Amino acid sequence: MAELTGEALLVTGGAGFIGRSVVPALLDAGARVTVVDRDPYPSPDVDTVVGDIRDPDVRDKAVQPGLTGIIHLAAATSVLGSLRDPALVHQVNVDATAGLLELARVRQVPRFVMASTNAVTGDVGEATIHEGLPLRPLTPYGATKAAAEMLLSGYAGGYAMATCALRLTNVYGPGMAHKDSMVPRLMRAVRAGRTIQVYGSGEQRRDFVHVRDVVAGLLAAWRARHTGPLIIGAGRSISVLELIAAVERVVGRPVRTEHVPAKPGEMPAVVVSIERARALGYQPSVSLDEGLATVWEEFR
Repeated sequence: MAELTGEALLVTGGAGFIGRSVVPALLDAGARVTVVDRDPYPSPDVDTVVGDIRDPDVRDKAVQPGLTGIIHLAAATSVLGSLRDPALVHQVNVDATAGLLELARVRQVPRFVMASTNAVTGDVGEATIHEGLPLRPLTPYGATKAAAEMLLSGYAGGYAMATCALRLTNVYGPGMAHKDSMVPRLMRAVRAGRTIQVYGSGEQRRDFVHVRDVVAGLLAAWRARHTGPLIIGAGRSISVLELIAAVERVVGRPVRTEHVPAKPGEMPAVVVSIERARALGYQPSVSLDEGLATVWEEFR
């Protein structure tokens, strides 16, 4: 499918976890892709601007005239890290995003898609999260993503740019061995035979979406020229204890756990509606066990 033939796209964070799945999909669809990242993209066939997007010179080199779109994946994504150093997270998630948007405006890049999060809506209890909810983040991480979404909205309204914030749920899949989210922590603990900490009761529910489905959601939003927020998830929430049971099925051995107090800012449930994305043609296709197997294949 050469549906993106003629597109010249910049992918920030393209050498990262999600980027390494997004970039090949864009290339397969016919786009010309440039990556900007602190690390070179692993294939020499993809041009990489190596550097930190907080650096104006790096942004200036990456956002060249002639681009037809920017897919902004680079971000500080740790909730706990944002509590330790909120100023750093603001620099990465807000200041750098503002700089990229302004360069896109000046250099007439018409489209801008950003990876965001459902953490922008804060704690809604057991209610279903949808795109129409007000923004009430509980942590500096969520607040910076909400601020970045407002910047996208302002540039869409003020300059007729097509800007889209993909609100991703808990993304997992191959290529996340370096990350500190729940799925890789579980895999590392199983591999080493260690005990893993479970925050609170373990009954808190999350929507875990495979990176392959994230790519499908991004492409659906791009085809539709969607502007505004768009939730991309599996459309099914499970508890941490259910996730642990799924890992045990996939790896064929028990997971040792230790319950510790819950962390500040942790929501008891994340239940999302993906109906707006479904209306654009998005359909998650990776089951939890199938997806976890792709992660375990790297760790084993």
